[in-house]
Amino acid sequence: MQMRKFFGLFAALVMISSALAACGGAPAAKPPTAPAATVPVATAAKAPTEAVATEAAEVTQTGATEGPEGTPAPVATAAVTAAATAAVTPVAAGAADKVTLQLKWVVQAQFAGYFAALEQGYYKAENLDVTIQPGSPDIVPEQVVAGGQAQFGIDWMASLLATRETGAPLVNIAQVYTRAGMRTLSWKTSNITSPADLKGKKVAVWFGGNEYDLLATLNKYKLDKTTDLTLVTQPFDMNMFLNKEVDAAAAMTYNELYQVLSAGHKIDELNIIDYNVESTAMPEDGIFVNGEWLKDAKNKDIAARFLRASFKGWAYCRDNADACVGYVLKQDSSGVMTKEAQKWQMDEVNKLIWGDPINPKTKIGYLTPELFTFAADTALKFGVIKQPASPDAYTHEIWDLATK
Repeated sequence: MQMRKFFGLFAALVMISSALAACGGAPAAKPPTAPAATVPVATAAKAPTEAVATEAAEVTQTGATEGPEGTPAPVATAAVTAAATAAVTPVAAGAADKVTLQLKWVVQAQFAGYFAALEQGYYKAENLDVTIQPGSPDIVPEQVVAGGQAQFGIDWMASLLATRETGAPLVNIAQVYTRAGMRTLSWKTSNITSPADLKGKKVAVWFGGNEYDLLATLNKYKLDKTTDLTLVTQPFDMNMFLNKEVDAAAAMTYNELYQVLSAGHKIDELNIIDYNVESTAMPEDGIFVNGEWLKDAKNKDIAARFLRASFKGWAYCRDNADACVGYVLKQDSSGVMTKEAQKWQMDEVNKLIWGDPINPKTKIGYLTPELFTFAADTALKFGVIKQPASPDAYTHEIWDLATK
């Protein structure tokens, strides 16, 4: 692949190698639904019944990221900035600045706000020509952005911190998701009621930067990831879990949980480990850039315009979920995705961004210092990183410029 040829030695230094060394699995971006052959679309599943959806609601309502000792980490709320919801106002005329956004995974409602910004003309109004590049099992956004093949990327904070420790100068400029959607599912018949019960079990998880909440939790419970249990590279669907080939598996509230329920199962058949409750959940789906690229004043302006338009896109999806589902489905040239699956996902993603119930006063994209400190301390305490994370891992400068 061209990307791998470009990086050469660098690819060995970043997080894929660390994930392999830690867990012995093949790297993959977070695989919510689609097999590799269907990029950039997501695997569809039939919609759960209304009763199933009601049962699932109680699971997703526990998504507020918690701080040390189980205390909720502060999530900034204030009057939403005018920039995030204002009408489109074109910037000065001139050649549009071309930029690329590298997604963490295939096209789906997880990224709907960016497609809404494209479809609604918010990027164009900011004089930006934006290419949205889907992810795949072979693409790690940190590598793509660090190598200059994209100006913006989507990743999880734990992965960002781990990659920075290899020397890559990546910087979080906006934290779009303020709550963690990752869970570990097990059947009640497996008797896994606590992470401590994972000892001796076969546990599936995605690698390539998505395993860190699990690893932190194992560390918390003093479980050795190589001797106390068997870690298995999780495929791009829930079949391994549904067929009971593993005792537990990773799931996102907005995707894999839906797949399990869609297969005819009910919430009361499952035990669910919520990393928010365990105080080992770290922020997901932040926007990051190469810190070296950001040193240029022109690029700071480009980044601010990109955030401003993207925030408007997410605000649009908050208020027009069905329209945003349509924008996502429009990207599906194979026709694999279903409206029902993407609507479920859109609703759950909105909860992770805006809160539950949805709160229009949320300051979208603002990474509170308290949340960063909690994530950095959690990553260090539970072995995701070996040295304390530098505050340089994030900046409010671009968020401030975007929301003035």
